Amino acid sequence: MSELRSSDVVVIGAGVVGAACAHFAVRAGLSVTVLDRGPVAGGTTGAGEGNLLVSDKDPGPELTLALLSLRLWSELALERHDFEYEAKGGLIVARGAAEAVTATATAAAQRTCGVTAHVVGPDELHAYEPHLARGLAGGTYYPQDAQVQPALAAAALLRTGARVRTGVTVTGFLRGRADRVVGVRTTHGDLTAGAVVNAAGTWAGEVAALARVPLPILPRRGFVLVTEPLPALVRHKVYAAAYSADVASDDARLASSAVVEGTPSGPILIGASRERVGFERSFPVPVLRRLAAQAIELFPILADASIIRAYQGFRPYCPDHLPVLGPDPRAPGLLHACGHEGAGVGLAPATGLLIAQALTGDAPEFDPTPFDPTRFAEVPA
Repeated sequence: MSELRSSDVVVIGAGVVGAACAHFAVRAGLSVTVLDRGPVAGGTTGAGEGNLLVSDKDPGPELTLALLSLRLWSELALERHDFEYEAKGGLIVARGAAEAVTATATAAAQRTCGVTAHVVGPDELHAYEPHLARGLAGGTYYPQDAQVQPALAAAALLRTGARVRTGVTVTGFLRGRADRVVGVRTTHGDLTAGAVVNAAGTWAGEVAALARVPLPILPRRGFVLVTEPLPALVRHKVYAAAYSADVASDDARLASSAVVEGTPSGPILIGASRERVGFERSFPVPVLRRLAAQAIELFPILADASIIRAYQGFRPYCPDHLPVLGPDPRAPGLLHACGHEGAGVGLAPATGLLIAQALTGDAPEFDPTPFDPTRFAEVPA
């Protein structure tokens, strides 16, 4: 590996969020070095489905971030065609009347924020998804929802001028006058920089601790099942209405709801489970069976499909379900871009743009106060 060289900015983490921070910082004219102890997209990004969603977000700052990101992703797709961008749309499915009423009300609120959402009656569902189960109560269609291949997306964003150094672990921070962060200590030596961005995903809390600032980022495990390559059975990202409640839950116990979507290469991806069990890497068969059963409830045709593999990842959970973005006044020179939980791919470009604007002193695209790193009164042990 070549010698580490000083940069305007060091980004810790070569996942899609770190890649987006690097991409927009380079566009702003800054020199950037990206460090990761593993490979590009080797953590949460590589274990994701690549969802770009507004459908699962209530009105508020995260939805604002998501709408900006969707616009930026579509612009990036016009510039680069190597990360499987699909403007496929999302379909939320209600199993009963109560879920349908709630979904309709949510869609009405989202529309006031710029989201396009179409209520779908029970008799219309099969025009969207011919293989859906019968007897469902209706749904909501979100044409803005899209998907990318997350590892390809991270790699594409990094191919725009940043220096990328993998296999390098950050072990501490360099401090200058007034205790300002002026670089990092690594297993390959010290690297000075004008600023450091903590985009370490699920491990961002550990990186922040090296700078003596607490962040309550915790791992939230999830599994994905992958079927054999199949004909185009699923046209959109399709998920049960309970999915949004699972995302917003603070419960550490296992929660799962059906999420089913196809891929350009043929396999169908099946999720989604959530549980806070630390970095436990076992594969409990009952959880995998539960995901498969929930997918078959939505799409009975999948009962005859073979599962060729399953994989797991750890989402960077934050207690208030908002990412942590921007400069940290407790450690001047340190910025955070973390805590996106399962929405990191979808929110990456807007995150990168806001971080680049903070680095250059430009006015932010919108008020970043809700994402302030110092907003937590208490940090769990």
